[in-house]
Amino acid sequence: MTNFRAASLLLAVTTSCALLLTACGQNSEGGSQESKDEKDLTIGISMPTKSSERWIADGANMSAGLKKSGFRTSLQYGEDDPDQQVAQIENMITQGVDALVVAAINGEALSNVLQQAADARIPVISYDRLILGSPHVAYYASFDNEKVGKLQATYIVEKLGLKDGSKKGPFNIELFAGSNDDNNTKYFFNGAMEVLKPYLDKKQLVVRSKQTRLAQVTTLRWDGGTAQKRMDDLLTSSYSTARVDAVLSPYDGISIGILSALKSDDYGSPAKPLPIVTGQDAEVASVKSIIANQQTQTVYKDTRALAKVAADMVIAVLDGKKPEINDDSTYDNGKKVVPAYLLDPISVDKANYRKVLVDSGYIKAEELR
Repeated sequence: MTNFRAASLLLAVTTSCALLLTACGQNSEGGSQESKDEKDLTIGISMPTKSSERWIADGANMSAGLKKSGFRTSLQYGEDDPDQQVAQIENMITQGVDALVVAAINGEALSNVLQQAADARIPVISYDRLILGSPHVAYYASFDNEKVGKLQATYIVEKLGLKDGSKKGPFNIELFAGSNDDNNTKYFFNGAMEVLKPYLDKKQLVVRSKQTRLAQVTTLRWDGGTAQKRMDDLLTSSYSTARVDAVLSPYDGISIGILSALKSDDYGSPAKPLPIVTGQDAEVASVKSIIANQQTQTVYKDTRALAKVAADMVIAVLDGKKPEINDDSTYDNGKKVVPAYLLDPISVDKANYRKVLVDSGYIKAEELR
Protein backbone atom coordinates (compact mmCIF):
# COMPACT_ATOMS: atom_id res chain seq x y z
CA MET A 1 0.00 0.00 0.00
CA THR A 2 2.87 2.33 0.86
CA ASN A 3 4.57 1.76 -2.49
CA PHE A 4 1.30 2.42 -4.31
CA ARG A 5 0.79 5.65 -2.36
CA ALA A 6 4.34 6.78 -3.14
CA ALA A 7 3.78 6.11 -6.80
CA SER A 8 0.58 8.14 -6.69
CA LEU A 9 2.37 11.04 -5.05
CA LEU A 10 5.12 10.95 -7.67
CA LEU A 11 2.51 11.06 -10.39
CA ALA A 12 0.84 14.03 -8.65
CA VAL A 13 4.10 15.97 -8.53
CA THR A 14 5.23 15.26 -12.09
CA THR A 15 1.94 15.45 -13.98
CA SER A 16 0.60 18.97 -14.43
CA CYS A 17 -3.03 17.89 -14.43
CA ALA A 18 -2.87 15.53 -11.47
CA LEU A 19 -5.50 15.95 -8.79
CA LEU A 20 -7.40 18.62 -10.71
CA LEU A 21 -10.54 17.28 -12.38
CA THR A 22 -10.89 20.19 -14.75
CA ALA A 23 -7.40 19.60 -16.11
CA CYS A 24 -7.95 15.84 -16.48
CA GLY A 25 -10.80 15.69 -18.91
CA GLN A 26 -13.86 16.14 -16.69
CA ASN A 27 -16.89 16.71 -18.89
CA SER A 28 -19.86 18.98 -18.27
CA GLU A 29 -21.94 16.06 -17.01
CA GLY A 30 -19.51 15.38 -14.15
CA GLY A 31 -17.78 12.47 -15.84
CA SER A 32 -14.02 12.15 -15.55
CA GLN A 33 -11.14 10.61 -17.45
CA GLU A 34 -8.98 10.38 -14.29
CA SER A 35 -6.50 7.56 -14.00
CA LYS A 36 -6.93 4.91 -11.35
CA ASP A 37 -3.94 6.32 -9.44
CA GLU A 38 -5.53 9.76 -9.07
CA LYS A 39 -8.83 8.37 -7.90
CA ASP A 40 -7.07 6.38 -5.19
CA LEU A 41 -5.56 9.42 -3.46
CA THR A 42 -7.18 9.56 -0.02
CA ILE A 43 -7.06 12.37 2.53
CA GLY A 44 -7.51 11.59 6.22
CA ILE A 45 -9.52 14.22 8.11
CA SER A 46 -9.40 14.15 11.92
CA MET A 47 -11.86 16.43 13.72
CA PRO A 48 -12.19 16.88 17.51
CA THR A 49 -15.85 16.20 18.30
CA LYS A 50 -19.43 16.06 17.09
CA SER A 51 -20.65 17.80 20.24
CA SER A 52 -20.11 21.19 18.57
CA GLU A 53 -22.01 21.98 15.38
CA ARG A 54 -19.07 23.94 14.01
CA TRP A 55 -16.85 20.85 13.93
CA ILE A 56 -19.56 18.86 12.19
CA ALA A 57 -19.71 21.62 9.58
CA ASP A 58 -15.91 21.75 9.32
CA GLY A 59 -15.67 18.04 8.66
CA ALA A 60 -18.50 18.05 6.12
CA ASN A 61 -17.15 21.10 4.28
CA MET A 62 -13.63 19.72 4.20
CA SER A 63 -14.75 16.32 2.92
CA ALA A 64 -17.04 17.83 0.28
CA GLY A 65 -14.36 20.20 -0.99
CA LEU A 66 -11.75 17.49 -1.31
CA LYS A 67 -14.15 15.09 -3.00
CA LYS A 68 -15.05 17.81 -5.48
CA SER A 69 -11.35 18.07 -6.32
CA GLY A 70 -11.14 14.34 -6.99
CA PHE A 71 -9.98 12.88 -3.68
CA ARG A 72 -11.38 10.19 -1.51
CA THR A 73 -11.67 11.14 2.16
CA SER A 74 -11.66 9.36 5.49
CA LEU A 75 -13.40 11.56 8.09
CA GLN A 76 -13.16 10.69 11.80
CA TYR A 77 -14.23 12.46 15.00
CA GLY A 78 -12.26 11.93 18.22
CA GLU A 79 -15.16 12.89 20.52
CA ASP A 80 -12.86 15.01 22.73
CA ASP A 81 -10.73 11.98 23.64
CA PRO A 82 -7.06 12.58 22.73
CA ASP A 83 -6.25 8.84 22.87
CA GLN A 84 -9.13 8.07 20.52
CA GLN A 85 -7.93 10.73 18.09
CA VAL A 86 -4.41 9.29 18.13
CA ALA A 87 -5.77 5.79 17.46
CA GLN A 88 -7.88 7.08 14.57
CA ILE A 89 -4.90 8.85 12.99
CA GLU A 90 -2.74 5.75 13.43
CA ASN A 91 -5.42 3.75 11.63
CA MET A 92 -5.49 6.27 8.77
CA ILE A 93 -1.70 5.99 8.44
CA THR A 94 -1.93 2.20 8.40
CA GLN A 95 -4.59 2.40 5.70
CA GLY A 96 -2.22 4.48 3.59
CA VAL A 97 -3.82 7.91 3.36
CA ASP A 98 -1.87 10.36 1.22
CA ALA A 99 -2.24 13.41 3.48
CA LEU A 100 -3.74 14.29 6.85
CA VAL A 101 -5.78 17.30 7.95
CA VAL A 102 -5.91 17.39 11.75
CA ALA A 103 -7.83 19.61 14.16
CA ALA A 104 -6.20 18.54 17.42
CA ILE A 105 -8.08 17.79 20.62
CA ASN A 106 -4.88 18.10 22.63
CA GLY A 107 -2.25 20.01 20.71
CA GLU A 108 0.60 18.33 22.60
CA ALA A 109 -0.59 14.72 22.29
CA LEU A 110 0.21 14.06 18.65
CA SER A 111 4.02 14.08 18.47
CA ASN A 112 4.44 10.31 18.23
CA VAL A 113 1.68 9.74 15.69
CA LEU A 114 2.96 12.62 13.55
CA GLN A 115 6.36 10.97 13.55
CA GLN A 116 4.63 7.87 12.17
CA ALA A 117 3.07 10.04 9.48
CA ALA A 118 6.46 11.53 8.63
CA ASP A 119 8.04 8.08 8.41
CA ALA A 120 5.31 7.15 5.93
CA ARG A 121 5.90 10.41 4.01
CA ILE A 122 2.39 11.65 4.72
CA PRO A 123 2.15 15.47 4.91
CA VAL A 124 0.10 16.97 7.74
CA ILE A 125 -1.99 20.15 7.64
CA SER A 126 -2.89 21.54 11.07
CA TYR A 127 -6.50 22.73 11.00
CA ASP A 128 -7.64 25.65 13.19
CA ARG A 129 -5.90 24.32 16.32
CA LEU A 130 -2.12 24.36 16.03
CA ILE A 131 -0.44 21.00 16.66
CA LEU A 132 2.37 21.51 19.17
CA GLY A 133 5.73 19.88 19.79
CA SER A 134 6.26 18.35 16.37
CA PRO A 135 8.39 19.41 13.40
CA HIS A 136 6.14 17.34 11.13
CA VAL A 137 3.44 19.97 10.57
CA ALA A 138 3.62 21.25 7.02
CA TYR A 139 1.12 24.14 7.18
CA TYR A 140 -1.52 25.67 9.40
CA ALA A 141 -4.97 26.87 8.31
CA SER A 142 -6.85 28.99 10.83
CA PHE A 143 -8.33 32.36 11.68
CA ASP A 144 -6.60 35.37 13.23
CA ASN A 145 -7.02 34.03 16.75
CA GLU A 146 -5.77 37.08 18.63
CA LYS A 147 -8.25 39.16 16.67
CA VAL A 148 -11.06 36.89 17.92
CA GLY A 149 -10.24 37.86 21.50
CA LYS A 150 -9.83 41.51 20.55
CA LEU A 151 -13.27 41.55 18.92
CA GLN A 152 -14.88 40.06 22.03
CA ALA A 153 -13.17 42.46 24.42
CA THR A 154 -13.72 45.50 22.20
CA TYR A 155 -17.42 44.67 22.06
CA ILE A 156 -17.56 44.67 25.86
CA VAL A 157 -15.83 48.03 26.35
CA GLU A 158 -17.91 49.62 23.59
CA LYS A 159 -21.24 48.37 24.96
CA LEU A 160 -20.33 49.46 28.48
CA GLY A 161 -19.57 52.96 27.19
CA LEU A 162 -15.94 52.86 28.26
CA LYS A 163 -14.37 53.16 24.83
CA ASP A 164 -16.06 56.43 23.88
CA GLY A 165 -15.85 57.78 27.43
CA SER A 166 -19.61 58.10 27.90
CA LYS A 167 -19.35 55.91 31.01
CA LYS A 168 -16.53 55.70 33.53
CA GLY A 169 -17.51 52.62 35.50
CA PRO A 170 -16.47 50.78 37.51
CA PHE A 171 -18.11 47.74 35.94
CA ASN A 172 -17.77 44.18 37.16
CA ILE A 173 -16.46 41.64 34.68
CA GLU A 174 -15.56 37.95 34.90
CA LEU A 175 -13.20 36.18 32.54
CA PHE A 176 -13.48 32.74 30.93
CA ALA A 177 -11.02 31.05 28.61
CA GLY A 178 -11.00 27.89 26.53
CA SER A 179 -9.39 24.52 27.17
CA ASN A 180 -5.89 24.55 28.60
CA ASP A 181 -4.75 21.92 26.08
CA ASP A 182 -5.86 23.94 23.04
CA ASN A 183 -3.17 26.26 21.71
CA ASN A 184 -5.79 28.72 20.45
CA THR A 185 -6.88 29.42 24.04
CA LYS A 186 -3.88 31.60 24.81
CA TYR A 187 -4.29 33.59 21.59
CA PHE A 188 -7.97 34.30 22.26
CA PHE A 189 -7.24 35.26 25.86
CA ASN A 190 -4.15 37.34 25.14
CA GLY A 191 -5.97 39.24 22.41
CA ALA A 192 -8.84 40.02 24.77
CA MET A 193 -6.58 41.05 27.63
CA GLU A 194 -4.65 43.43 25.40
CA VAL A 195 -7.89 45.37 25.02
CA LEU A 196 -9.17 44.96 28.59
CA LYS A 197 -5.95 45.60 30.53
CA PRO A 198 -5.97 49.43 30.35
CA TYR A 199 -9.49 49.47 31.81
CA LEU A 200 -8.56 46.92 34.46
CA ASP A 201 -5.50 48.95 35.39
CA LYS A 202 -7.64 52.09 35.80
CA LYS A 203 -10.25 50.12 37.84
CA GLN A 204 -12.92 50.97 35.29
CA LEU A 205 -13.31 47.20 34.97
CA VAL A 206 -13.13 45.10 38.12
CA VAL A 207 -12.79 41.32 38.39
CA ARG A 208 -14.32 40.74 41.80
CA SER A 209 -13.19 37.10 41.90
CA LYS A 210 -9.61 38.27 41.27
CA GLN A 211 -9.25 35.41 38.79
CA THR A 212 -7.39 37.16 35.99
CA ARG A 213 -4.60 34.75 35.03
CA LEU A 214 -5.13 32.37 32.14
CA ALA A 215 -4.48 29.32 34.32
CA GLN A 216 -7.32 30.41 36.64
CA VAL A 217 -10.00 30.81 33.98
CA THR A 218 -9.59 27.94 31.51
CA THR A 219 -12.47 25.58 30.72
CA LEU A 220 -11.40 22.01 30.01
CA ARG A 221 -12.61 20.74 26.61
CA TRP A 222 -14.56 23.98 26.16
CA ASP A 223 -17.35 22.32 28.13
CA GLY A 224 -20.51 24.33 28.82
CA GLY A 225 -21.34 22.35 31.95
CA THR A 226 -17.91 23.09 33.41
CA ALA A 227 -18.39 26.78 32.63
CA GLN A 228 -21.84 26.75 34.25
CA LYS A 229 -20.46 25.29 37.47
CA ARG A 230 -17.65 27.85 37.60
CA MET A 231 -20.09 30.71 36.98
CA ASP A 232 -22.33 29.35 39.76
CA ASP A 233 -19.33 29.37 42.10
CA LEU A 234 -18.35 32.91 41.10
CA LEU A 235 -21.84 34.24 41.72
CA THR A 236 -21.93 32.62 45.16
CA SER A 237 -18.45 33.71 46.22
CA SER A 238 -18.16 37.19 44.72
CA TYR A 239 -21.57 38.59 43.80
CA SER A 240 -23.88 38.22 46.77
CA THR A 241 -24.06 42.02 47.05
CA ALA A 242 -23.00 43.07 43.55
CA ARG A 243 -24.03 42.37 39.97
CA VAL A 244 -22.06 41.13 36.99
CA ASP A 245 -21.95 43.65 34.15
CA ALA A 246 -20.01 41.61 31.59
CA VAL A 247 -18.59 38.14 31.03
CA LEU A 248 -15.79 37.48 28.58
CA SER A 249 -16.68 34.10 27.09
CA PRO A 250 -14.49 32.67 24.32
CA TYR A 251 -16.98 30.21 22.80
CA ASP A 252 -20.75 29.84 22.32
CA GLY A 253 -20.97 26.51 24.15
CA ILE A 254 -19.32 28.09 27.18
CA SER A 255 -21.63 31.10 26.86
CA ILE A 256 -24.72 28.87 27.07
CA GLY A 257 -23.41 27.42 30.33
CA ILE A 258 -22.65 30.86 31.73
CA LEU A 259 -26.12 32.10 30.84
CA SER A 260 -27.72 29.08 32.53
CA ALA A 261 -25.91 29.95 35.76
CA LEU A 262 -26.87 33.61 35.48
CA LYS A 263 -30.54 32.85 34.87
CA SER A 264 -30.54 30.52 37.88
CA ASP A 265 -29.46 33.54 39.93
CA ASP A 266 -32.41 35.61 38.62
CA TYR A 267 -30.44 37.45 35.94
CA GLY A 268 -32.65 38.23 32.99
CA SER A 269 -35.47 39.65 35.12
CA PRO A 270 -36.53 43.31 34.81
CA ALA A 271 -34.83 44.09 38.11
CA LYS A 272 -31.65 42.22 37.21
CA PRO A 273 -30.76 42.44 33.51
CA LEU A 274 -28.37 39.95 31.99
CA PRO A 275 -24.79 41.12 31.60
CA ILE A 276 -22.98 41.41 28.29
CA VAL A 277 -21.91 37.88 27.32
CA THR A 278 -19.63 37.29 24.34
CA GLY A 279 -19.06 34.10 22.36
CA GLN A 280 -17.51 32.53 19.29
CA ASP A 281 -18.48 30.32 16.33
CA ALA A 282 -21.98 31.69 15.59
CA GLU A 283 -23.65 28.41 16.51
CA VAL A 284 -27.39 28.34 15.83
CA ALA A 285 -28.38 28.00 19.51
CA SER A 286 -26.32 31.06 20.42
CA VAL A 287 -27.54 33.13 17.49
CA LYS A 288 -31.10 32.37 18.61
CA SER A 289 -30.04 33.40 22.12
CA ILE A 290 -28.72 36.68 20.72
CA ILE A 291 -32.00 37.30 18.92
CA ALA A 292 -33.80 36.64 22.23
CA ASN A 293 -31.63 39.27 24.01
CA GLN A 294 -29.75 36.75 26.15
CA GLN A 295 -26.25 36.13 24.77
CA THR A 296 -25.05 39.47 23.44
CA GLN A 297 -22.37 38.78 20.85
CA THR A 298 -20.52 36.03 19.03
CA VAL A 299 -17.58 35.89 16.65
CA TYR A 300 -18.34 34.45 13.22
CA LYS A 301 -15.68 32.33 11.56
CA ASP A 302 -16.70 31.10 8.13
CA THR A 303 -15.77 27.42 8.29
CA ARG A 304 -16.62 27.07 4.61
CA ALA A 305 -13.76 29.41 3.77
CA LEU A 306 -11.42 27.68 6.22
CA ALA A 307 -12.20 24.27 4.74
CA LYS A 308 -11.38 25.63 1.28
CA VAL A 309 -8.06 27.04 2.49
CA ALA A 310 -7.09 23.70 4.00
CA ALA A 311 -8.21 21.78 0.92
CA ASP A 312 -6.16 24.11 -1.29
CA MET A 313 -3.15 23.48 0.97
CA VAL A 314 -3.57 19.72 0.53
CA ILE A 315 -3.86 20.01 -3.25
CA ALA A 316 -0.78 22.24 -3.47
CA VAL A 317 1.35 20.00 -1.23
CA LEU A 318 0.44 16.84 -3.11
CA ASP A 319 1.09 18.65 -6.38
CA GLY A 320 4.59 19.57 -5.20
CA LYS A 321 3.75 23.27 -4.88
CA LYS A 322 3.89 25.79 -2.05
CA PRO A 323 0.43 26.75 -0.74
CA GLU A 324 -0.57 30.36 -0.34
CA ILE A 325 0.26 31.66 3.16
CA ASN A 326 -0.07 35.07 4.81
CA ASP A 327 1.77 34.49 8.11
CA ASP A 328 5.22 32.96 8.50
CA SER A 329 6.18 34.25 11.94
CA THR A 330 3.38 34.00 14.50
CA TYR A 331 2.70 30.30 15.08
CA ASP A 332 5.68 28.63 16.74
CA ASN A 333 4.69 25.13 17.86
CA GLY A 334 7.82 24.60 19.94
CA LYS A 335 9.66 22.79 17.17
CA LYS A 336 9.18 25.12 14.22
CA VAL A 337 7.35 28.21 13.09
CA VAL A 338 4.51 26.76 11.06
CA PRO A 339 3.64 28.74 7.92
CA ALA A 340 -0.03 29.69 8.07
CA TYR A 341 -2.95 31.15 6.23
CA LEU A 342 -5.20 33.15 8.56
CA LEU A 343 -8.75 34.26 7.81
CA ASP A 344 -10.50 37.25 9.37
CA PRO A 345 -13.22 36.70 12.02
CA ILE A 346 -16.27 38.99 12.23
CA SER A 347 -18.11 40.27 15.32
CA VAL A 348 -21.84 39.49 15.23
CA ASP A 349 -24.71 40.73 17.39
CA LYS A 350 -28.43 41.35 17.00
CA ALA A 351 -27.82 44.32 14.72
CA ASN A 352 -25.92 42.47 11.97
CA TYR A 353 -26.57 38.73 12.35
CA ARG A 354 -28.99 38.63 9.42
CA LYS A 355 -26.63 40.36 7.00
CA VAL A 356 -23.54 38.43 8.07
CA LEU A 357 -24.96 34.97 8.74
CA VAL A 358 -28.26 34.59 6.91
CA ASP A 359 -27.65 36.61 3.76
CA SER A 360 -24.32 34.81 3.27
CA GLY A 361 -26.05 31.43 3.47
CA TYR A 362 -24.07 30.34 6.54
CA ILE A 363 -27.29 29.85 8.53
CA LYS A 364 -30.73 29.38 7.01
CA ALA A 365 -33.41 31.79 8.20
CA GLU A 366 -35.71 28.89 9.15
CA GLU A 367 -33.06 27.53 11.53
CA LEU A 368 -33.43 30.68 13.63
CA ARG A 369 -37.20 30.51 14.06
